[in-house]
Amino acid sequence: MNSFNPSRLNEARLYRKMTIEGLANAIGASKQAISQFENKKSVPDFSTLDKISKALNFPIRFFREDMGEDAVLGNTYFRAPFSSNKKDLHSQRIKAKYVAFIQSCLSEYVDFPTLNIPRFVDVDDIERVANQTRDFWGLGREPIPDMVSLLERNGIIVSEFSTEGKTIDAFYQYGEMFGREYYCVVLGTDKLTFARRQFNAAHELAHILLHEHNNDIDELDKDEFRKREIEANKFASAFLLPRETFEEDVRPYCNKLHYYIELKRKWKVAISAMIHRASDLEIINANQYQYLMRQMSRNGWRTQEPLDEFMVVKKPKALKQAINMLLLNDYLSSTQIFGLFAKYRTSLPKDVVDEVLCLEPDVLPDEQDDSAEAKIVALFPRTNF
Repeated sequence: MNSFNPSRLNEARLYRKMTIEGLANAIGASKQAISQFENKKSVPDFSTLDKISKALNFPIRFFREDMGEDAVLGNTYFRAPFSSNKKDLHSQRIKAKYVAFIQSCLSEYVDFPTLNIPRFVDVDDIERVANQTRDFWGLGREPIPDMVSLLERNGIIVSEFSTEGKTIDAFYQYGEMFGREYYCVVLGTDKLTFARRQFNAAHELAHILLHEHNNDIDELDKDEFRKREIEANKFASAFLLPRETFEEDVRPYCNKLHYYIELKRKWKVAISAMIHRASDLEIINANQYQYLMRQMSRNGWRTQEPLDEFMVVKKPKALKQAINMLLLNDYLSSTQIFGLFAKYRTSLPKDVVDEVLCLEPDVLPDEQDDSAEAKIVALFPRTNF
């Protein structure tokens, strides 16, 4: 363990979305001092490090740990990087890395599904890629009831938390943790409906399958980025609404808006997305498409569609189940779980774990010394009096 890891100071500060000036003011130091700490030009003394720890709410040991090459961060693919706040993007990127780190640590005790995704060389025909992905996972051409569970069952890490920025609905991150590649999909908890989450999950799957994860996304211009977004939407639409079976269902009353309510019950996809798909498949013409979309606006369905209030939003389960299984089956205590993170050189605070896994505060109790050696007294066995 090093005496001080400057990259950890930068990471904790960006996680909390705090500027150098903001941190300097919080601990009564100069901006130059914080900058020098982060740029390896000086090392804070213990008193200063203690203030930094309290201001950022990360334990002191976090700033002394270093994972080295055990954590390699690849691309984090945001939906709208050009219009998003840079602070938000930095913070979300770090959160996704922590999600992958937590799963990697817990995999010492929990058997998570292994990564099982098709690998394509030619992705020009997106309709074909969507169908072959369905075939790879044995889905046939029927509706998909739960995209979130589908991703998790096939080894893609999924979590949910507030993405805060209006432009970040969902995103995915590629990286390597302890020598294993991972794909982590993060779904926002803002503006949340079942159908929106279904499409968002399919959209992020599209990026995983269609687009390179090693090239530098920051080098893409707006036109190239927009092209990729269009491709991801096209894949999501084709994957959720396969041509053969959806066309058979929609064609009889394709120009009747209320008919799409019944289709939504079956296909678990937003009405607006089904109308777009019907247009793309040339089941409806341009005039019919415009007419249906005007009706959507007139009925107020652009903000909330029928059935949205009744369709239960699907949530990630794997990581929450892992935490509960370890605790309830006495494999690990809360203290031992946090100790596991420290073992792998990233001592995360409780509020960070709660946030990135979207845990209720009482799921993972506060750290406490509940090891066997710490138990000075115990209850007597029950006896009959």
